[in-house]
Amino acid sequence: MPHDANGLGILVQILVLLAAAVITAPLARRFGLSAIVGYLAAGIAIGPWGLQVFHEPETVRNIAEFGVVLLLFVIGLELKLSRLFAMRRAIFGLGAAQLAVTAAVLGTLAMPTFGMRWQGATVAGIALAMSATAIALQILEERGDLQTDYGQRAFAVLLFQDIAVVPLLALLPLLAPFHADDSDFADGARAALIGALTIGALLLAGRHLLNPFFRLLANTGAREAMTAAALLVVLGAALGMRFAGMSMALGAFLAGLLLAESNFRHQLEADIEPFRGLLLALFFMSIGMSIDLGVVMQYLGLLIAGAIAVAALKAGIVGVLFGATCRDRSDALRAGAVLTPAGEFAFVLLPLGQSIGVLTAAQASLLAALAALTMLIGPPIAAISERLLSRYRSGEEEREPDDFSDARGSVIIVGFGRFGQIVSQAFLAQRVDVTTIDKDVEMIQSAGRFGFKVYYGDGTRLDVLRAAGAAKARLIAVCIDDRDAATRIVEIVKIEFPFAQIYARSYDRRHTLELLAKGVDYEMRETIESALAFGGEALRALGVSEEDALAAIEDIRNRDRERLALQQAGGMYAGLDVLHRPRVEPEPLTGPRREGRALNPEAADAIKREKKASA
Repeated sequence: MPHDANGLGILVQILVLLAAAVITAPLARRFGLSAIVGYLAAGIAIGPWGLQVFHEPETVRNIAEFGVVLLLFVIGLELKLSRLFAMRRAIFGLGAAQLAVTAAVLGTLAMPTFGMRWQGATVAGIALAMSATAIALQILEERGDLQTDYGQRAFAVLLFQDIAVVPLLALLPLLAPFHADDSDFADGARAALIGALTIGALLLAGRHLLNPFFRLLANTGAREAMTAAALLVVLGAALGMRFAGMSMALGAFLAGLLLAESNFRHQLEADIEPFRGLLLALFFMSIGMSIDLGVVMQYLGLLIAGAIAVAALKAGIVGVLFGATCRDRSDALRAGAVLTPAGEFAFVLLPLGQSIGVLTAAQASLLAALAALTMLIGPPIAAISERLLSRYRSGEEEREPDDFSDARGSVIIVGFGRFGQIVSQAFLAQRVDVTTIDKDVEMIQSAGRFGFKVYYGDGTRLDVLRAAGAAKARLIAVCIDDRDAATRIVEIVKIEFPFAQIYARSYDRRHTLELLAKGVDYEMRETIESALAFGGEALRALGVSEEDALAAIEDIRNRDRERLALQQAGGMYAGLDVLHRPRVEPEPLTGPRREGRALNPEAADAIKREKKASA
C-alpha cells in the first residue's frame, strides 16, 4: 500500500507539472510576456513557497539537474563544427569580449553590493553576464530578425555562451578555498587525470562506435529503438562523467556533440524536437521552485534596483561592442536590448558557487532572484526598445496608414515585393481592379515612378484590411516574404472576412502545411515553380528529350501534392517514401553531350513501352 501511495504521489506531481505548463504559458503570452516568465511563476506557485506540491529541496535539485542535462544535450546535438568555423570570428571574438567585459563589470559591482570576496564575485559576474538563449532567440524569431546582421551577431554571442558553459562548469571549482598539501595536490592531479581519460574515452567511443551502433538499429526498422538509443547514449555519458567526478551536464553536452556528427543526426533531432519545449518548461519551473521568496521579500527594493542596473549595464556594453562593427547604430541598441535577461545557466552556476563554498546560501538566493527578475523585465525592455527605435527612426514618427477611400479593387494584394509585382501583372492583364498594400516606403515610392498605386499600410492590422475593402473583396493575395506575418494575415481574414478567398505565398513546406491547416484556398511555395523550371532546363541541357523532361517535372509536382496530403494527415515526416521513389529506372546518360544522346536506344524503347502500358 505505501508503494502504491508513493507511486500515486509521483503521478500527481507529474500531473501538476504538466498542468502548470499548460496554464501558465498561454497566460504569459496573453499579457505580452515570454512563456518563460509563466514557467518561473508556475515554479514559484507549486514549489516550497507556494502550494508545496514540491516541498523537498532534494526533489527540486534533481528536477533542475535533469533539465540541465537534457538541455545541454539538445544544444550539443544542434552544434556542428562546420557551423562553428563559419561564425568563428563573431563567436570567439565578439562573444568572448561580451562575456569577459560584462562579467568583469558586474563582478566588480557585486563585491561591495553583496559583500562577497573576489571568488564569489567572479561566479556572480559570469552568471549574470550570460544571456537567456531561449528568450533572445524567441524575440528574434518573432521579429523575423534572426537572419539579419544584428540577429546573427546576437546568435553568435549566445552560441559562445552556450559553449563557454562547459569549460566554466569544469574550471569554477578551482576557485574553491582549500588548504593545499601534498595529498591534496595528488588527489587533484589524480581527479584531473581520470576526468581527462574519461573525456578521451567518450570521444573515442563516439567517433568509432556511434555510427555502427545506430546503423544496426536503423536496419531493424524500430524507430522507438533509435529514440531509446539516443537517451541511452546521453544518460550513459552523463553518468560516466559523474562517476569520474565531473559534471553530468558536461557528459550530456559531449554526447550531443558526438551525435551531431552522426549520419543519423536528423532522425534523432526529429525524434527529440517535440520534447524540447517541455524540457525547457521543466527546467524553468525548477528554477522558480528554487527561488527563496523569503529572501526576495526581505530585499525587494535592492533586487528591483539591481535588475534594472544589470539590464542597463548589459545593454550598454553590448551596444558599445556591437556599435564598433554594426553598420546601423540602431541595430547595436536592438542587440543590447535582446541580450539583457540573465541566462538559463545562471541557475546552474550559482548553486555550483554555493556548493564549492565561494557563495553563501543567502548570496546565492539573492543572485538567483536577481537573475529571475532580469528574465521577467527582459522581454518588455526589448519590446519597448523596438517600438521606440521604429517610431523615431530618422527622427520621424511612424507613418500612419494611407487613406483608402478611393480603393475599389475586388482583389487585395498584401505585399508588393518581387513576388507581389509579378502576381499583380496577371490581374492587370485581365483588367481586374486591384488594391495593393505594402509598408516599405521606398518600395511604394519606386512603384509610383512606374505608374503603380500602392497604399501604405500594415497588412497584419485588421483596421488596415477593413479600410482597404477586405469585407467586399473576392480574393486576398498574401504575397509578403514574412512567414509569421503571412500567417497572422490568414488568421485575421479567415475570422473577419470569411467570404474572401485566400491565396497565400508560403515560405517553405512547414509553412505550407501551416497555411493549409488554417484553411487557405490556395498556397504556393515561393521557389517551387522556379526550381522546377530550372530543373527542367537542366535536364534538357543534358540531352533529355522535351517529352521526358516535361514528364519528369510533372511527376515531381504530383509527388509533391501526394506527399503534402500525407503530411497533412501524418505530420512533417510522413511520405518520405514518396520523395525517394523513382519514377522509372533510367539508364545512365551515354555519349558526349555534343552528340545529343541522353539515353541508349534500348532504354528509350523500354520507357516508351512502359508509358503505353500505363496509358
